[in-house]
Amino acid sequence: MQKIGPCLWFDGMAEEAAHFYVSVFPNARIVSTTRYVESTHRPVGSVMTVEFVLDGQEFVALNGGPYFHFSPAISMVVPCDTQAQLDQLWSRLLEGGHAQQCGWLTDKFGVSWQIVPKTLTAMMQDSDTAAAQRAVAAMLQMVKLDIAALEQAYHSA
Repeated sequence: MQKIGPCLWFDGMAEEAAHFYVSVFPNARIVSTTRYVESTHRPVGSVMTVEFVLDGQEFVALNGGPYFHFSPAISMVVPCDTQAQLDQLWSRLLEGGHAQQCGWLTDKFGVSWQIVPKTLTAMMQDSDTAAAQRAVAAMLQMVKLDIAALEQAYHSA
């Protein structure tokens, strides 16, 4: 059972963001929604939190106001088994957002994501440092990661 999970701070967009993320990921659902009551800094009845699950990972989205903003200093890492899975998640999360280098993107809500093939981690941890360096060099040239190109760089001598 998960014991630690992220709370994402939004300025009025928590419910929209949670519904978007649930539409993107498999095995995803909204768990619950809480609303602000009297004596709080937000309008009574407006959404305070949305608890949701994305492929087994629990999240909380909080409408906390304009005080804090997302930065790439914290990102959600999504390991992918196939290029098709990587491509699908990349294109959906990129809707209204912007792409960054090395498999990173920022979605339309400002949340940073790393969409990475599982095989890349194994390549980077290989004791064959020359092969690992070739994989990293190839990754540094990419925006959306390409599994076949990473594997080709890794295996080329």
